[in-house]
Amino acid sequence: MKRIIATTLAISAASLIMVGCTSTNAMSQTSKVNPKIKEPAPSVLINVTSDNAQVQLMSMVLTMQSAQQGATTRVLLCGPAGDMALRVAPDSVTTGQPPKNMSPQGLMQMVMKNTNTKVEVCALYLPGKGLDQSALIDGVSAANPAEIGALMVDGTTKIMSF
Repeated sequence: MKRIIATTLAISAASLIMVGCTSTNAMSQTSKVNPKIKEPAPSVLINVTSDNAQVQLMSMVLTMQSAQQGATTRVLLCGPAGDMALRVAPDSVTTGQPPKNMSPQGLMQMVMKNTNTKVEVCALYLPGKGLDQSALIDGVSAANPAEIGALMVDGTTKIMSF
């Protein structure tokens, strides 16, 4: 009887060891059937309203950094910050700032050129200034409020205001 129990225990232990080895081996193999799912890029809406050149410039520095780190970036310029998008812009947005002598408008144009960032003025900006689309630098347009509203309520969009 002891011999039967000992044999049964030995077989059970060997079975457990074999199952454990098989499970470990299966878990350590990389599946070729299910490739790694790519996470969507984070979305960042940068809302700039400040008339302060340093604040405007920093908003563009952080927009560039966010885009370079994989975020989908979109800039909305409202109020005095809309001047950054004008062909004939005030000195406050075209004068270089320390430490790299870059202007808010100049860096905004670099952001547009080097990333997929969409830059828009708020829908009220042009009519409020008595201007039309031709007053804006190339690549900037008036925002569609419905699109901006959809971004704002999208739980995955981060909203930064300057």
